[in-house]
Amino acid sequence: MSDLSHLAVPGAEIALRVTPKASRNQIVSGEDGLRAYVTVVPENGKANAAVVKLLAKSLGVAKTRLTLIRGETARDKVFRLD
Repeated sequence: MSDLSHLAVPGAEIALRVTPKASRNQIVSGEDGLRAYVTVVPENGKANAAVVKLLAKSLGVAKTRLTLIRGETARDKVFRLD
């Protein structure tokens, strides 16, 4: 799992691209930004919940500190760290 604790600054906006139905849960930092891979299907907010859990663990913060501000139904999402 990627250690993204250097991004855990209050007020920071974190953009990532999500791939649901992947073979494993992971966050990859590449030259084109962050990519999140989750194993759940994108229905009824399950993939978003999995991304929040995975991102919070990678950042080393509580899930409640992350707010989805853009991309609820899109693959490209932006989270704000409160």
